[in-house]
Amino acid sequence: MAKPESVGMSSARLQKLDQVMTHRYVDGGHLPGILTMVHRKGELVHTGMSGHMDIERDKPMREDAIFRIYSMTKPITAVALMMLVEEGLIGLDDAVATHIPSWKKLGVYASGMPTLLADAPPSFITTPTERPMKVVDLVTHTSGLTYGFMMRTSVDAAYRKLKINDFQTPGGLEAMMEQLSELPLEFSPGTRWNYSVAIDVMGYLVQKLSGQSFGEFLHSRLFKPLGMVDTGFFCPPEKIDRFTSCYQPKRGGGLQVQDDGQKSTYAKPPILESGGGGLVSTAHDYMRFCRMMLNGGSLDGVQILSPKTVELFSLNFLPDNQELASMAPPGAFSEAGYSGIGFSIGCGVNIDVARTRLPGSLGEYFWGGAASTAFWIDPKEDLTVVFMTQVMGTDARLTLRRDLRTLVYSAMTESLA
Repeated sequence: MAKPESVGMSSARLQKLDQVMTHRYVDGGHLPGILTMVHRKGELVHTGMSGHMDIERDKPMREDAIFRIYSMTKPITAVALMMLVEEGLIGLDDAVATHIPSWKKLGVYASGMPTLLADAPPSFITTPTERPMKVVDLVTHTSGLTYGFMMRTSVDAAYRKLKINDFQTPGGLEAMMEQLSELPLEFSPGTRWNYSVAIDVMGYLVQKLSGQSFGEFLHSRLFKPLGMVDTGFFCPPEKIDRFTSCYQPKRGGGLQVQDDGQKSTYAKPPILESGGGGLVSTAHDYMRFCRMMLNGGSLDGVQILSPKTVELFSLNFLPDNQELASMAPPGAFSEAGYSGIGFSIGCGVNIDVARTRLPGSLGEYFWGGAASTAFWIDPKEDLTVVFMTQVMGTDARLTLRRDLRTLVYSAMTESLA
C-alpha cells in the first residue's frame, strides 16, 4: 500500500475511520465485522478491518474473506450488458420484447389478486402500457417490474407465490422470463422508479445474446481477465473456510446467524444465476472491478469497456433528469437515500450533492448489498471505496454508509475537483 499522504489523504484520519466504524458498529453490536478498502490516484492507501467473519467459531475478520455481495452484483451485470452494447448485439433503446418475444403483450396492473389455491395461476385485469418496455427501463428500474419482498401490492404477492427470482427455481433464468411474461407490470415503463428483478432480466439477455450461461460469460469475459479469482455464484469447497457467516438482528439486541458460512446454501451452484443479487466476492476482487471502472474501463492492460461507455455510468438516465425522490412510490425499498440521487446503468448516481446532505461529487456512482455491503466510485476525485460486512435487515444499513462516506471524505487533504 502507498502512504495516504502521497495521494492527498491523511493516515491519521483513515485510522479514525476504522476507530469510529469499529466502535459504533462492531463494538455496538450492529455488525459482526467490517473490512474497508480505499483506493485513490492509482494506489491502494487503506485497508482496515475489525471484528469477526464468524462469531460462533471465533474467526477474526481476514483480508481474503468471502462475502455475499447481493445487490452489488447489479453493477457487474450492468457492465456485462454494456459489453454486448459495445459489440452491437443490443441497444439501450431496444424494446425488451425484441429479445424476449413472450413479453410482447405485457400489461399494467388494473385489478385482481393472486388466488390462494396452490396450483391456480394469478388472475389479473390489466391495461395496455403507454409504450413498450425498453432495455433502458431495465437498467434504471423504471420497467414496471418489482420484487416479491416489497410487500406493497398484489403484484408483489404474485411474485412471492411464484417464487420469482428464487436461486433454486427449476429452469433458471429462462423459466423466470416465462413466469414474468404471465404477470402484470406495476406501472407503465418509464413513469416510475421501483427496485426490481430488472437486473436479473439483464443477466438473461446477456446469457441469450452471448450464447453462454450467464455465469460462464462473467467468468470468461470479466472475472478471469480482471483477476477476480474469488468471485462467482457460489463458494467452492476449497474456499469455504474463508466464507463469512451472515447475521441478522436479534430481538432484544445483538445478532443471530442468518446463514452459517460453513453450512451455507452458497456452497453449491445455484440453478438460477441471479444478476441482481447472486454473487459472492472478496474486497480485493470487488476493488479490482471498481479500479477498472475508475480507470476508464481498463486494468493491468485488459480492456473491458471503452472510456466513453464508462462515462455513461456517471450520468442520470431517469426521465427528465428526475431523482429517486420524485419517482419512487411511497415506502419503496432502495439501497440508497432518495434526495439528490438519480439512477444510471445498474447503480445510483449523485446528481445534487447538496440535496444528499453528504460529502461527494457530481457523477459519482455507487450501490450497496442486502447484507450491508457498499461501494462507490468518484471519478472527479479519482477515488473508489469498497466496504464489506455481513448483516441482513439491520436498521443501521443507511446510517453506516453515511458515516463511512463522511469519514472517508474527511480523510482527504486535497481535492481534485
